[in-house]
Amino acid sequence: MLELRPNCECCDKDLPPNSSEAVICTFECTFCSSCAENVLKHQCPNCGGNLVQRPIRPESLLAKNPAATKRILKQEGCVTVNS
Repeated sequence: MLELRPNCECCDKDLPPNSSEAVICTFECTFCSSCAENVLKHQCPNCGGNLVQRPIRPESLLAKNPAATKRILKQEGCVTVNS
């Protein structure tokens, strides 16, 4: 089951479980769509994989399967990827 991390690792923007702005890689690294597009060029800075839209978890399932609460933030921020 996906962790549904609560924030963008680059800018720390809140990304609730129903956010359509969240993108992830295969390792569940989580970023907002703005950072993914404008800074990372849809490539995960941690693993090099592609970033895709994260599915939402229906509110009715959050009580039994809550989203993660631990915030992960890159200390050095994210670096713009040259395309």
